[in-house]
Amino acid sequence: MKWKKFTTVALAGVLALSLAACSKTDGAEGGSSKYPERNLTIVAPSGAGGGWDLTARAIAKTMNDTKIIEKPITVENKPGGGGAVYMAEFATKEVKNDYNLIVKSPPLLINNNKAEGNSPYGYKDTTPLAQLTRDYGAIVVKADSEFKTLKDVLEAIKKDAKSVTLAGGSAPGSMDHLVGVLPAFKYGIDPKTVKYVSYDGGGEAVAALLGGNADVIATDASAIGQYVKSGDVRVLAVSSTDRLGGELADVPTFMEEGIDAEFTIWRGLFGPKEMSDSAVDYWTEKLKEMVETDEWKAELERNGWESEYRGSDDFTKYLEDQDKVIVELLTALGMQK
Repeated sequence: MKWKKFTTVALAGVLALSLAACSKTDGAEGGSSKYPERNLTIVAPSGAGGGWDLTARAIAKTMNDTKIIEKPITVENKPGGGGAVYMAEFATKEVKNDYNLIVKSPPLLINNNKAEGNSPYGYKDTTPLAQLTRDYGAIVVKADSEFKTLKDVLEAIKKDAKSVTLAGGSAPGSMDHLVGVLPAFKYGIDPKTVKYVSYDGGGEAVAALLGGNADVIATDASAIGQYVKSGDVRVLAVSSTDRLGGELADVPTFMEEGIDAEFTIWRGLFGPKEMSDSAVDYWTEKLKEMVETDEWKAELERNGWESEYRGSDDFTKYLEDQDKVIVELLTALGMQK
């Protein structure tokens, strides 16, 4: 009887230790089989109105409306340094926080590879969950601007670089800057001579343009349609290989303007670097389900985005390839690390 009692106690102890170990490996910040157990947050590392903000809100709205994810999802704007400021916090302080995600695009790679004001944190400091959309850059002027074509802008810069102020919603050397100076570089202008002013988000860049603090802005094609429709701005060219639809259907591409260049803006959702396996699996399943819904397709149409879905593994491989492309572009512009 004593031996039988001892065996029972021993087995109970082993079972308790095993359960404790399983609980521990599921993640310190809530990565358990019950995930998610509380509200979730998606961070747009910029001000309101830009591509990151619109993407984060589209994901949250679709998930909340469809109840694919039953826990409420909120969006927080945390601007600074073209996304680099919050990226530092995300990569160091939120490493295990399964409940905090971030929307990113090419600046994640650019900020990590550029020479000046660069971020030490890149896609390898995250867990890529899914690429969701594809967008393009746009060169935009105020409706009453003297510039009628992209070549008008380039000729003015060539004549006197200081006379033209180019603005964007990201830091120098980041995405809007690259979209803006790429045509100049291809036109034979030293990109370092282009006068560039950065703002925290596309919305602020548009406000600068409308307020007369910038002559031209480089921004996301999908984010500018509403201002074209209202008659406040004109889009001179887009960085796509083919013409876009909607409000930008009549806008020529860089190629049509004689500029041999194109620039694709992907957008995706990322978790922290040490996101638990259960949380990664959860989001992988839910995002794949989301992109098939009518609600998400309506968001794509409303924002002028093109759908381009890649799951976690494929997205990670794509980022590896894109990282090489960004390094090549920065090197050509003399801005590489």
